Amino acid sequence: MTIQFNDETFRDDYTFRNSEWAIRRFPFPFHEDSYMYSVNMERHRGGPEGSVYAKRFDVDEHYISEMRDRALVLADDPLRCQSLPHMTLAGWDLLELIMVSKSEDYPDLFELHRDGSTWRWVNKPLGIDDTFTFMDEASLPYGPMEYITRQTQGDFAVLDQRENNLWMDAGMVTTQADWSLDFDIGMNFFEWHAPVPLAHEMGVFKRALKFLLNVQQGSPARRLNWTMTVNPLLDTSPENYHKWGIQKTTLTPENIGRKQHLRVELQTFFRLPRSNALVFPIRCYLIALQDLVTVPKWGRRLHRVIRDLPEELATYKGFIDNRPLIVDYLSRFDDGLPTSPGIWPDLDSEPPLKT
Repeated sequence: MTIQFNDETFRDDYTFRNSEWAIRRFPFPFHEDSYMYSVNMERHRGGPEGSVYAKRFDVDEHYISEMRDRALVLADDPLRCQSLPHMTLAGWDLLELIMVSKSEDYPDLFELHRDGSTWRWVNKPLGIDDTFTFMDEASLPYGPMEYITRQTQGDFAVLDQRENNLWMDAGMVTTQADWSLDFDIGMNFFEWHAPVPLAHEMGVFKRALKFLLNVQQGSPARRLNWTMTVNPLLDTSPENYHKWGIQKTTLTPENIGRKQHLRVELQTFFRLPRSNALVFPIRCYLIALQDLVTVPKWGRRLHRVIRDLPEELATYKGFIDNRPLIVDYLSRFDDGLPTSPGIWPDLDSEPPLKT
């Protein structure tokens, strides 16, 4: 498998673009024409070849540029990566999981050679070739969690399981949808989800926690989450809200298709073997509305979802003020025809847009 990596930016001039391949494999999050919170967990057992679900840790055309953006965020704010002292073992677990997964799933891009505790890791896209001693922090330039997550797309929350709860005690978070690791570090599952409207009253988080506490080693789970972002900005952190929040005021009917992006998180959950921690990778995918609507089913459905979304959710997700503009734009790509069930584009069976 050969991936052509983009040279692009997620800030300033925003040269990020999705190829046609990336558009077709985008993880569209809506299986029907409406949306409400649910415990939408399923087993992470792969998916159709070429899809974002096929591998344990998806690598795509944005890989090199996303890693470059992560390095910029960390240089500006090192607290985006934190690990409480008791989480070091979980960091080694995570390093092993990612190295084994990537070397097996992408052998043309990554290599892992193990001779007892002496390991050699080769990351061809980033030009890394390091030999180190497994479980010896002094043999790496960073702690094990930071070392490997500087080379892996998506954010990572590493959760300690105790007292029948999950505690966010370590993480690498540079592509988050308006939440702060520095604020949430040390919090439990209910505390860091406290700001989410409606879901608590519906019992969603109690059911989700029960599911996650029972995730077994070798049986990872996954779900999709979503929001909206103006411009293809990975770092939408509270710490930098003064930089990106103002961009919401720049939308016009003329530029909304290019500037407004659907932001989808592929969230996966892996039980780690030695520490019994639960790692929670949060992989962010961005797509401009003008690209999304090239898939007729998705254009029709997104219009209906955004149009009918409860006001509390549109407010929480941060696009309530721009919803009229978004709905007006998307309405041009909704001819009222029914959509097929499920998240897939169904290009061979979904009728083209009636004009």
